[in-house]
Amino acid sequence: MDTSKMIKAYCLKTKEKNVPMLDAVIEKTSKGGFIAKGHDGKGNKMSAILSETNANEAIKNGVATKGF
Repeated sequence: MDTSKMIKAYCLKTKEKNVPMLDAVIEKTSKGGFIAKGHDGKGNKMSAILSETNANEAIKNGVATKGF
């Protein structure tokens, strides 16, 4: 699997940095920002705050689905 275009986040449970996020869903926050929610493949939930351009790029590349 090519992980170069995937959303990468910090896993709080395992303390790993730049972990590729699987099954990412991008949602809008109450203040208008963007957040990606997914998991790391080991059962640990992950989330990452994104800019609007990065969120739209991830949706366009097919690595995340639009949840808003």
